[in-house]
Amino acid sequence: MTVLNTVRTAVQKRVAYSRLKHELEAMPLQTAIDLGMFREDAGKIASKVIYG
Repeated sequence: MTVLNTVRTAVQKRVAYSRLKHELEAMPLQTAIDLGMFREDAGKIASKVIYG
């Protein structure tokens, strides 16, 4: 894998992480409760989903 591909992949993952985190934080409280999660944990959840 070239350096360019590594950087491209890292940027794509960061963008996906940011989008997912924003969506989770913007989720209505009732939806978060129904899913059994806290919106405050959006960063941890997004990180686990995107980065593994």
